Amino acid sequence: MAFTTSDPSDRAPVSGVDYGVGHVAIIMDGNGRWATNRGWPRLAGHRKGAERIKEIVRAAPDMGVRWLTVYAFSTENWKRSTEEVLGLMGIFARYIEREADELAALGVRMRFIGERGRLDSRLARLMSGIEERTAGNTRLNLTVAINYGGRNELARAAARLARDFASGAATEEDLSEAGLAARLDTVALPDPDLVIRTSGETRTSNFLAWQAAYAEYEFTPTLWPDFTPQELAHILDGFGGRERRFGGAK
Repeated sequence: MAFTTSDPSDRAPVSGVDYGVGHVAIIMDGNGRWATNRGWPRLAGHRKGAERIKEIVRAAPDMGVRWLTVYAFSTENWKRSTEEVLGLMGIFARYIEREADELAALGVRMRFIGERGRLDSRLARLMSGIEERTAGNTRLNLTVAINYGGRNELARAAARLARDFASGAATEEDLSEAGLAARLDTVALPDPDLVIRTSGETRTSNFLAWQAAYAEYEFTPTLWPDFTPQELAHILDGFGGRERRFGGAK
């Protein structure tokens, strides 16, 4: 696993360049700090961050990215103020409502991972609705992690596997890595090739704990609202120079 810091001043080209990175996962950090630095409410940063997602979604397929997974709200984010949590849920709902037509027109398939039971019923309905509407799209697979935590996901998958084994729906052969992976939220997704975290923090923050075991990591000081398609292209260009051996010898 490589831990590096990109230089956002050194931009790479974007249009029509396939960088050979099929699945990119992003920890979108720094929205609150971006707003606070400007003397604005934290929610202003989250709204700006939602706009940034739109730009990255439009640009990603032209860079060869076919799978894009973004960390929008963790299981730990409920510890934030009620005002911020409710504001975030409202931003998620408005994003789905306002972007549904464009996502469909762009050929984007949208999915969500995480526990939905604690979410507002209206938001949960919107999530299910856009998943169904975009299910046939293939240009980009956009997965949004809401009320998601890697440990929580693993615990839920293990519980499902245990129930299946107890009921006879799973055999001893299913008590394996493959059996557990088949019960993760991400069962329909390939593992990420590259995980990017913005804002300068160098933690994985409980994101894709199982799936990113062999992913490359890139930590950039850029706050998420300032993260551009050009910086993404620069990071992807650098990824091409990394040697991935997946535990094998050189």
